[in-house]
Amino acid sequence: MTAYSPGLSRLIDALRRLPGVGPKSAQRMAFHLLDRDRAAASGLALALSEALERIGRCPSCRMFCEDDGCRYCTPARTAGGQLCAVEGPADLMAIEGGTSYRGRYFVLMGRLSPLDGIGPQELGLDLLRNQLAGGDFKELIIATNPTVEGEATAHYLAEMARAQNVAVSRIAHGVPVGGELEYVDGGTLAHAFSGRRPL
Repeated sequence: MTAYSPGLSRLIDALRRLPGVGPKSAQRMAFHLLDRDRAAASGLALALSEALERIGRCPSCRMFCEDDGCRYCTPARTAGGQLCAVEGPADLMAIEGGTSYRGRYFVLMGRLSPLDGIGPQELGLDLLRNQLAGGDFKELIIATNPTVEGEATAHYLAEMARAQNVAVSRIAHGVPVGGELEYVDGGTLAHAFSGRRPL
C-alpha cells in the first residue's frame, strides 16, 4: 500500500470522486497539478470555490444557474407551449447543442430508481405536475435515456402529463438502447428529436 502525506491523500481522494477517474488517474492529476502546474491548480481551486458559492438551481426548471436568472426559463421559451423533461444538465446541453429546440426544460436530476431510493420526490415531480397544471404547456416532450430506469420514468411522466390534459411525445429511438444522451453525436440526436412520437 502506497503511503501519501495527509494533504496529498485528501487531494487524490477528492479527485477520485470525479466520474471516470480511478486511483491511478487521480494520482497522475494530483502529481501534475502539484509538480508542473501550480498556477492552474490555484485557478481550478478558485473556479470551483466561486462555482459552489454562485451557482445554484433554477427554482422552475432545476437547471444550474447563477443569480442573474435562468436562461432556459425566459418568456420567449415558454411561448411555444413545449416543455422537455431531461434526466440531467448534460442532457439539456446535448439537446441545445444538437437540435433546433428552444422551448422550456425540466431537469429531473436523475431517474426513477426505487432500489436506489430515487422516487418522485427526489426528481421534483410535484413541481413538474404544478407546471403542467398551470396551463402554459401544451406538450411534454420526454427525453429520458433509453435505459430501463429511463423508460420507467418516461411512462410515469406520460401518465402525469395525460392527467393534466397535456399532450405527450417521446424522442425517437435513434439513440441506441442503453446509451446516454450526452455521448450521442449531434446528427443522431437531432434526428431522434425531430422524429419524436406520441406516447
